[in-house]
This record gives sequence, C-alpha cells and structure tokens, in this order.
Amino acid sequence: MTDHLRNLLDSEAYDKLSILQNRYVDDILEWSIKLCKPARVTIITDEQSDIDYVRERALQIGEETALNIPGHTVHFDCYRDQARDKEHTRVLLPKGKTLSRYINTIDRDEGLAEIYGLMDGIMTGKEMLVRFFCLGPRNSRFAIPALQITDSAYVAHSEDLLYRSGYSEFIKLKGRRDFFHFVHSAGPLDKGGHSVNHKLRRIYIDLEKDRVLSINNQYAGNSLGLKKLALRLAIHKANHEDWLTEHMFIMGVHPEGKERTSYFTGAFPSACGKTSTAMIPGQTIVGDDIAYLRVWDDGSCHAVNIESGIFGIITDVNPIDDPLIYDCLTTPRELIFSNVLVNNGKPFWLGMGQELPSSGINHWGRYQKGMKDEDGNEIPPAHKNARYTIRIDELDNVDPEIHNPDGVRIDGIIYGGRDSDTNVPICQSLDWDHGVFLGACLESETTAATLGREGVRKHSPMANLDFVVVPLHQYIHNHLEFGRRLKRKPLIFSTNYFLKDDAGNYLTNKTDKKVWLLWAEGRVYNEYGALETPVGYIPYFNDLKRMFEKVFHKSLSRELYEQLFAIRVEKLLRKLERMEKIYADDPMPQRFTDVLMDQKTRLFAARDKYRSDIIYPAMLIS
Repeated sequence: MTDHLRNLLDSEAYDKLSILQNRYVDDILEWSIKLCKPARVTIITDEQSDIDYVRERALQIGEETALNIPGHTVHFDCYRDQARDKEHTRVLLPKGKTLSRYINTIDRDEGLAEIYGLMDGIMTGKEMLVRFFCLGPRNSRFAIPALQITDSAYVAHSEDLLYRSGYSEFIKLKGRRDFFHFVHSAGPLDKGGHSVNHKLRRIYIDLEKDRVLSINNQYAGNSLGLKKLALRLAIHKANHEDWLTEHMFIMGVHPEGKERTSYFTGAFPSACGKTSTAMIPGQTIVGDDIAYLRVWDDGSCHAVNIESGIFGIITDVNPIDDPLIYDCLTTPRELIFSNVLVNNGKPFWLGMGQELPSSGINHWGRYQKGMKDEDGNEIPPAHKNARYTIRIDELDNVDPEIHNPDGVRIDGIIYGGRDSDTNVPICQSLDWDHGVFLGACLESETTAATLGREGVRKHSPMANLDFVVVPLHQYIHNHLEFGRRLKRKPLIFSTNYFLKDDAGNYLTNKTDKKVWLLWAEGRVYNEYGALETPVGYIPYFNDLKRMFEKVFHKSLSRELYEQLFAIRVEKLLRKLERMEKIYADDPMPQRFTDVLMDQKTRLFAARDKYRSDIIYPAMLIS
C-alpha cells in the first residue's frame, strides 16, 4: 500500500484494506479517491456490524425511509431515472476494434476523457463506501470477485440483499487482479435525496479493465454495478474463455408423483413469461435473472445463479397470481421497495389487487391524484417499473441447491418468445445446433396485432441483445462450441404462451405453462413421445390430454390441440426472412447458416407435400 493511500484513509479503513494485500485494489481505490474527492472513505467487510452500518446509513441520510412493517424500507429514484438508460450506456471501444451495430459504443479515449471530467470531485462532501462481493457461490470455480465503490448507501444496501459478501474471496485472491470493479456516484442530490444531473447520466463499460464507471443515477439498473453492468463484463470474459454468461433463470422442475428434480434454465425477453415460468407453483427457484454455465468434469452442463437476491418488477404482483412473492412483500423481513406509492407508512403499487390511495409520497414527491409533470403527463400513483429487492432465501420455493458451489446440472434450456400468430406453445429443438438457432431467433411481439395489422416484433437473441458486448457471430459461435464440448447436452425447447384466435383471444390460460414445462421435463427422461415437424418436436395429443386432466383436472379438446400446435408455414418463412436480413450484416458461423437453410428447406417441402400454408398435427400423423 502506498504512503499516499495510507494518508487518504483513517486507521480502521487502512487496517481492513491492508489485510487484502492486493496492490490492484489499492491502486483502484487510490485513483478513485483522488478523482472523486470524497469527504470520508469507509471499508465494508463481511462482518455483520459493517453490513448493518450500510443499512443504517441509508436510513440516516434519507436514501431510504422505514415503513410500518419491520425490516421494510422504501427508496425513490429521480423522476427521470426510472429505467435503464440505453442511450448513455456505452461500451468504450478502443481504436481499430469493431462490435455489432446493435451495441452502443463510444471511442474509448473520448469516453474516458468525458467521464473522468464529470467524475472530478463528484463525491465532494460525501462518504465513499467500498464494498466486496462475490458473483456466484463462494468457494466455487464459478465465482468472480467484484469490488464496488459508491457514494450511495442505497446502492450498497441493495447489493447486500442481491449478492453474497466477498471480502473473504478477495483475501483468497492473494494479490491477483482477477476481479471486476465498479465505480458509481449518484452525483449531486436535491433536498429529497435524488440525483439532479440526470442529463449527465453516464454508464460506461470498459472491457479493457473489467470495470464500469456509472454516475448521476440511482435507479438500480444503472447504479448497481454487479447486476446488468457486471453481466456485460462477464459476457465478454466468458466469450473469450470456454463458458457462457446468460440472461437466464435457473429452476428446479418437480414432476408430480416422481422423486426427482430436473434443472432448467430459461431466457425470455421482457414480458414473455420469464418470471411466471420460474415461479410456477410446485417448482423451486435457484435464480431469476443471470446464470453462469460451464462444462463440468463429467461432460454435463452445470450452472449457478450469480446472485442471491431478486430485484423484481412489483407491478401486477397480487395475492392471486403471485401468492409466494406477495406474502413476502407483506410480512416482516429485510426488503427495499422502490418507486411505489407510500401512504401512512404502507406501500402500494399498480396491479396489487386493491384500490390505491389518491395521495401519498411517490417518485415525484408529494402525490395527489390527477397531478401532471412539466410535460403535461399525468403522474401515476406508483411507477410501472417500481421494484422490490429481497433475498431469494426469503421465498418459500427457494431450491436447496441455490448456494451449491458446484451449481446444478442443467437438463433443459428454454427460449421463450412472444407472438400472437406463429410459434407453437412448446417445441423441442431437433438437436443442439438447432436449439442455438431457436435461441438466436427469439422475438418478442411488442404490439398486439389489431385490425389485420401485424404486431411489432423485436429481435433479441437469447434474450440478451441489450447486454452482448462481443460481435453476435462470436456470441453464437461460442454457444455452438459449448454444445460440442458437452457429452451430456441439455435438451433445448422454445415456448410461446401468447397465441391468439382470429378474434384476438388467447388460446391458453396463464397457468397452462405448467403442462408445457412438465412435458419438457418428461422428454429429458423419454417418458413422452414427440411428433417431428419441420421446426422441431411437438407433444402428442394423448400425452397432453392426460397431463391436463392430471394437473388441472380439465379437458384438452382435440380441436384446441390442433389449433395450438399447427405449423404456420407462411408465417414461419416470413420469420426466417427477418432473421436473414438481421444477420446479413454480421456473417454467422456456417453451422448457423446451414441450420437456417435446412429449416427453410423443410418448411418449403412440407408446404409442397401437404399443399397448405398451415399444417396441423393430424396431417403429419396420417
């Protein structure tokens, strides 16, 4: 440790830092202190007293406020800081390097000059909190230590709930540089404790140094370095090594009447059913957002949840549809609400199943129904992107293997898209390469089809497009190669819960996805047959009929089955045309191109054979 750094720290902070014996940590901290110029530096270890200090500090300085239920607090972000800032989230790109056009970049030298200028003195008069976390279970080959430097006690408290403490992991590094680091500042605050310089919000990802610099924000998606910002760093690391970092849940599937657990991962774009799948009744959850996947010693695929908590959207969480989560949100435990409505110490949110008060405190400040902002927009009582932050161990359906350092063996992978008129509810890929293709072609219909106008479809390969910081062809190539290294490959499935009839009514209920999941789990053990189609394997009617009767005590009609699992050739060919255009600018691996062309050939051949643009299962059997 340099003499200069010794002079920047009090004796307690110096002692805690010196235990690490890591000059890289020392250099990062010295640089951060000199640039940001905090009034005080506090080092937080794994000790409970240190962790308690962070929570108490958040309450003391007003970044959080205590609510009526013990352990519950609320935080409000700036009115203009309520979601991920895609425009100002940029990868710092060194000269001579290129990335896919989907990735928002800025010249590295230009970006660093800008953000260093904005960071100069940004913590003046504030306390710098230095945190040590572990991405993934401790004592694991999956684990990546992470250093978080922030002037926000709310950010530091949130990460206590979301991640495993990692001071001990930094000791185990024995001076090595193998960790991510993040420097964050909320910037100047108004009287309400909100960031005021939202127009100077910057989130810059520096792949050269495994770091993220984030300023003038408080919303967790922009300020919590270990979440989606660390996801980008890990994607870069994984795609230059031999593993995968994915925007996936991990869940344990428990078939009724059988003494076994099969583990599935799942990648779904927003509003495509990711959370509702991970929380299907009777199943267990390992993680809801980000997974690291590795080829294990026996040739199988193992995965861990890098987090130990949930930063979940609270809108529409209600006691009918989400009883497990709702119970956690309404009983004593350590929990942070953000951007909800608070009335007399009680939180309220949109879609919670009861009438909301007409006044209170929310992300705007003092709220009264009918208020409008400076642009004339009516201010909702709670923000539609309001959140809750909670430890995943608080859920009754948490899986017992959540902290297993070896992770869990993955038996199946689900890629879930959303469209009203094309894909079947559940389909198994023909093989691993075809499964990677299905994931790379994920689409989410953002606007439902009305009056004959087709819905707007947004493409998101592996539900990860916003976070991929390597060229798409490399990202997809690494998925294909990952499968080649596996001796025991997980089965890959695609889902679509949103098919509609001609009148615009959904063909299935919200709960039906449990049957699709259990069918996929049964396929792992060859307990169900499958009908081969041009786009993959689909369930037989008799199997689904028995499953619906057993699981829901209701009947599935042959007519509905034929409608749900019809192969809509023309619409599928249009989708392939969209994919060809999308990937034309970033030439894909030959194996990917071959799979695409093979699928197109199969669809054309089927249309010619059956002389129809819609091929029903009964036609394939006859």
